[in-house]
Amino acid sequence: MGPNDKPVVANLMQLYLHDSSEFDSTEPSAHGLFDFPWLDSYFTALGREAYLISVGGRPAGFALTRCDVEGDDGAWNLSEFFVVRGHRGHGVAARAVRLVLRRHPGPWTLSYLVANVPAARFWPRLIDAVASGPVVRTEQSLPEAAAPRVRLSFEVAADDGHRG
Repeated sequence: MGPNDKPVVANLMQLYLHDSSEFDSTEPSAHGLFDFPWLDSYFTALGREAYLISVGGRPAGFALTRCDVEGDDGAWNLSEFFVVRGHRGHGVAARAVRLVLRRHPGPWTLSYLVANVPAARFWPRLIDAVASGPVVRTEQSLPEAAAPRVRLSFEVAADDGHRG
């Protein structure tokens, strides 16, 4: 992914933040846009990566990852993940997650909002399938988190740990 893909991810980010606003009460700005001030860092900072998900040569979503070497024992974090609605339920997300996780074998984390029922069904099942060992589930609530969420911590083997 290169800098020319950033506008595409920025456009998809609006759809993602709109979908997420159902669960986290985020409001658009006075200009009708949702703010995500960290996007540039995923294209410029060490330890941050952006991936564009494509289907048939067209944008279908994105994944943003970061490695926090100080705060999470060097674990990578799948910090933002989105697939457009028309491609959900067709295996696009699961294939994309597997590809992203395989890029950095070792410890990973991700979090999802408890109120996001589709995410609560999707993430534990998928991570259990790709993790190379036990998955640690930690519930986070106020004031520790802005909204109740679940954090999954797991390991990914070099072969992606696929068990099924």
